Order: sequence, then structure tokens, then C-alpha cells
Amino acid sequence: MIEFRLDRRSGVSPYLQLVHQVRQAIRLGHLHPGDQLPTAREVVEQVVINPNTVHKAYRELERDGLVEARPGVGTFVLSSLSARQPAQDPALRSRLADWVAAAVQSGLDEDDVRAVFDAVVRDAFEKAPERRRPGVA
Repeated sequence: MIEFRLDRRSGVSPYLQLVHQVRQAIRLGHLHPGDQLPTAREVVEQVVINPNTVHKAYRELERDGLVEARPGVGTFVLSSLSARQPAQDPALRSRLADWVAAAVQSGLDEDDVRAVFDAVVRDAFEKAPERRRPGVA
């Protein structure tokens, strides 16, 4: 089961943080079709958030076709986001972990590492048009 966390300093709305965390868990293979998401009540207790925020996040995931709400039963994952599970590639993860460790050792903090990583990813996808994310021109 997914454990949510909120970064109240991130500038990203709490409902979007929940959406992003579910999407990431699905993409990495931590959540699979048929898995149940925590109830709104469980999320409220876990991260101290308004229940309407949880419902908003779950509705967005449902509109995207990733989850299905079953009244009286819960919310369940419907599909995956990746044909290939990146979490299952130990060599790739190991190389990335080595890079992050080197970046931290060189004095970069978490925000610096994310900024460099995001810039490199953005550059790589701009140079490879066939690998662009959907909806990105």
C-alpha cells in the first residue's frame, strides 16, 4: 500500500502531490491493477489533510482512467503507466543512485539534485522527439 507524504513548502498543491505520488507508484510498479488505494479517512489521518483534497485527487486519477471508485468498497488501480517497469531495472537504478550519491557528495542539496536531473531529462527528451511525453510540443 502507498504511504503518502506532503511537502508543504513545495508550492505544489496537496491534491496534486497525492496525484503525482499515485502516478509515480503506478509507473514504478509499486501499485498494480487491482491494488486498493488507502481510503480518504486513512489518508487524512496519515498526512493531516482535508478529506475533500483527497477526494479531489482521487477524482482526477479516476478521470485519467488510472483508478476506479467502487462505492462502499474503495478506490482501485485500473491500469499501469509504463509497458516497462523502470523499478525492475537494477542496473539503471544503480547508475542513477551512484549519480545522486556523487551529486550529494559534491555538495548539492535535494533541490539542486532535482533541478539538475529535471534539466537533463528535459534536454534529453527535446533532443529525441520520438520519445517526447504526450502533450508536450
